[in-house]
Amino acid sequence: MNNSFRLKAALCLLIFVVSAGQISAQKLPKQKKVLKVMRQTNEYFMNKWPDPGKSIITNRERPSNIWTRGVYYEGLMELYRIDPKESQKKVYYDYAVDWGNKHNWGLRNGIKTRNADDQACGQTYIDLYLIDKKEERIKDIKASIDLMVNSPKADDWDWIDALQMAMPVYTRLGVVYNDTSYFRKMYDLYAFSKYKHGGNGLWNPADKLWWRDKDFVPPYKEPNGEDCYWSRGNGWVVAALVRTLDMLPKTDPHYNEYMQDYKDMLQALLPIQRSDGFWNVSLHDPTHFGGKETTGTALFVYGMAYGINKGLISKEIYQPVVIRAWNAMVKDAVHKNGFLGYVQGTGKEPKDGQPVSYTSMPDFEDYGLGCFLLAGSEVYKMKK
Repeated sequence: MNNSFRLKAALCLLIFVVSAGQISAQKLPKQKKVLKVMRQTNEYFMNKWPDPGKSIITNRERPSNIWTRGVYYEGLMELYRIDPKESQKKVYYDYAVDWGNKHNWGLRNGIKTRNADDQACGQTYIDLYLIDKKEERIKDIKASIDLMVNSPKADDWDWIDALQMAMPVYTRLGVVYNDTSYFRKMYDLYAFSKYKHGGNGLWNPADKLWWRDKDFVPPYKEPNGEDCYWSRGNGWVVAALVRTLDMLPKTDPHYNEYMQDYKDMLQALLPIQRSDGFWNVSLHDPTHFGGKETTGTALFVYGMAYGINKGLISKEIYQPVVIRAWNAMVKDAVHKNGFLGYVQGTGKEPKDGQPVSYTSMPDFEDYGLGCFLLAGSEVYKMKK
């Protein structure tokens, strides 16, 4: 971060903290309203995709157990956990189980894959196994991760999206089988991303944010001269840390490092929130495809609301930020029919998946909804 941006960010943070009381004039939405919009957006998607096993066709045909759909089911499982209506819960559960069955609880490229995107579906497979312990639900994802645990190779996560796709899988398996080897391997892979990939790692300890992959480490710069910190990419890391910390035993030797990274990231996001509540696709360059964007915003809301609910971060500082962002998404992004606007399509940097607008249709809708449902699940739990 250059000195002028650092000074501006510090000033923005100071102003924010001082005016937190004024910002909190936006009220925490009632639980029934949060649940209503979650049901609304989810119903739109389920009606559009009545067969969860149907392949996805964009520029080519893909099976529906790819990472984009995996993220949707992560959000659906959180909706399942909070929805008090048993008939609704059954609909969500059956839809998720049908998805697993249609793919024989398998991974896109089989158990030998080392690609975190292929393994993302395992998060929901394991969650469904924990509800009904049928071995077929967990067999293939366990076999895939076991091959990685038993291999000395640890340089697979060379893009930060991988952290969200796979870290919660390792955490879940470690808990299910009471086996710390999953936790150790997870850290080896995390440490490669953080400290080694691209030369010195993808984590910038000065700005407390992540470069998406080696293509964006310095000397790469955004048009305004700042480092490129992609919103959704950093959102994936926030979600990865939340979903890891939520289950990882506190006795794990790297628990505190994950926690510190999580808190540092949230603090870095405070001064760069847009005045309308969203975050830009380029976190340090609002002029580079600047505008509202739902997925990164939703993942940041998820991380912050979780931290408030667990007492990990200051409610006084972060709750106004969460409320502004959630209310902005509901007001500006949700269509009457449940379609989500301002979702950036797939890619890895600000220019990808553009244009991003209220009416633009991303190449995949599923992961955007997944991010939104994750956010809503934690906003729903917030107390006045």
